[in-house]
Amino acid sequence: MTDPASFAVAMGTAAWLGILTSISPCPLATNVAAIAFVSRDGGLPRRALAAGILYTTGRSIAYVALAAIAVFAFGRLLSVSTFLQSTFYKLLGPLLILVGMVLVGLIKLRLPQRSQSVSEERVRRGGLWAALPLGAVFALSFCPVSAALFFGMLIPLATQHESVLALPAVYGTATGLPVALFAVAIAFGATRVSAAFRAASRLEHYARPATGIALILLGIYESLRGIFHLFSG
Repeated sequence: MTDPASFAVAMGTAAWLGILTSISPCPLATNVAAIAFVSRDGGLPRRALAAGILYTTGRSIAYVALAAIAVFAFGRLLSVSTFLQSTFYKLLGPLLILVGMVLVGLIKLRLPQRSQSVSEERVRRGGLWAALPLGAVFALSFCPVSAALFFGMLIPLATQHESVLALPAVYGTATGLPVALFAVAIAFGATRVSAAFRAASRLEHYARPATGIALILLGIYESLRGIFHLFSG
């Protein structure tokens, strides 16, 4: 059974990974498109808020479903308890280093380009509820940074804590939360939304490499402890 304090830290980590994903350049661009949709009825704050919540829910459902498949498949291949006690902690350090190098920019990932299967016109015809599948579609349109954070950090974290639902749901909610907030701000007539986007971009400019450096350092520590058995006594 997962220690409550450790699980609380994992929840906070999942939320931070989601926030970092949401303000990364590629996901931020899709979020801009999502905000344009959910806030298109500028005079109706409640409708904008409802659309933002549906969009965020769609992202969470997509991430939970994908995480469930990944964790279940992983658990079918290996005994989770045995794996965590032996191999996982040896792989954790190198994995953290690799994800950190992606965030810093030392490793460039090239993912196949995917065309969006939901056109703007089709989404508009779907009405308010179209925000739900829109969130799911955008969630599954991975960019290098979001792929590294989801598959390289969240999935191992969910596997470690045997959390198929809670951690992916927190991550998904955090990735969609800016959409709901900005949509409501636009609906209420906020005039400095573009400035807020620039602030989010500046935050990402510092937060992503800082997180990457922290992961590299943590990965070095975990590698020395798990592989070379230093700092363990």
